[in-house]
Amino acid sequence: MANHKSSIKRIRQTESRRLRNRYYAKTARNAVRNLRKMTDKAEAEAKFRVVGAMLDRLAAKKAISKNKAANLKSKLAHHIAKLAA
Repeated sequence: MANHKSSIKRIRQTESRRLRNRYYAKTARNAVRNLRKMTDKAEAEAKFRVVGAMLDRLAAKKAISKNKAANLKSKLAHHIAKLAA
């Protein structure tokens, strides 16, 4: 166990951030999964804007890397482009 006040506080902060990041990352994964299941192009495009913003926010807060966010957005855009109108 840590002996310094600052390291005890750091442990508390790290744990709360880890849990928060885990929640938002899981929410984003579910949103991506739901978007991949969509078959209606117009509905998927509307959802893509929301999911894209969610991924950008996660990358800005460093819950996921910016490259991972960019790769996910690219793959989702490609998936939506292939959907029949």
